[in-house]
Amino acid sequence: MNTANIYRLKLGFEDYVSKHGNRMVEPCHSCFSTGKNLKVGTGIACSRENQLNLAEVMEVVIIISDIPVSDQGSCSRLHGRRTEVLHFQDFSPCPIPQPSLEALTSIEWKSYGLVLKSVGDQDGVTLLEWENLPPRSHIDIVLHRYRKQYPHSVMILPRVLTKTVDRFLTRKAVKLALTNLKKKNAGILLSERAVKICSYAPDLAKSISGLIMSSHDSDFQRECFSLLGLLHHENKEDAIEKCIKDKIISVTAMNDTSRWGRREASALFEDDARQEKTQCSDEEEYEGEDAFEYLDKC
Repeated sequence: MNTANIYRLKLGFEDYVSKHGNRMVEPCHSCFSTGKNLKVGTGIACSRENQLNLAEVMEVVIIISDIPVSDQGSCSRLHGRRTEVLHFQDFSPCPIPQPSLEALTSIEWKSYGLVLKSVGDQDGVTLLEWENLPPRSHIDIVLHRYRKQYPHSVMILPRVLTKTVDRFLTRKAVKLALTNLKKKNAGILLSERAVKICSYAPDLAKSISGLIMSSHDSDFQRECFSLLGLLHHENKEDAIEKCIKDKIISVTAMNDTSRWGRREASALFEDDARQEKTQCSDEEEYEGEDAFEYLDKC
């Protein structure tokens, strides 16, 4: 896939967000002192429009910015804590079409730990308001749709009716961007169910570590340490408890990228490399829908 356009869109949007919507000449050093303040996810979806392989392409970049507590009140945003959704058509800014707007409202945001309160319009700008956005976080979204000619050897998504293209492409690309964000930033955009499971992790880890340490079977303890990736001399209860808690949270977050109950969950003490491979395949399966399946070569 040619990623030049999405890469430029990502860089330009990062610059836009760091300047508070281009209200500043330079990036705001108070809010964005380091790149760590910005968590970025990207997604691309394509659909063939005719036999010439002229494809409709939708690119999405989503940025979650975390503002330090000390600087939270120093800068004001034009739209407050609401999410501004920018839309471009063939590299030019334009109002977001109704089908794309419908796609945004149809996304199951709760599976990403968000509750959409309302969708509004202010001076031609589409704004999303959230019910449960963390106090120091802000979300920005940009959509870019354009047409591109692809070689006949490249497989892209099947043709659909014109009136549904915007809706399907927007929904697909946004979900891919959200999943990309979750994959690159462990612990964010967790579903309500995943958050609830993680809340039990400390107590569960304490109980398991207590059982291990109270055992008089040295072979059993040695096997447990091996499964946890700990050396025998690291058998302090607090170290074991922390290790188990981290693994519970990590596996919960990993399985949260796929629909609950659709496939066998990753094992708690499974090999890390195998977990990563499973996560990638799960992610591809999860993103498949009836009319669209994202293909890496689009």
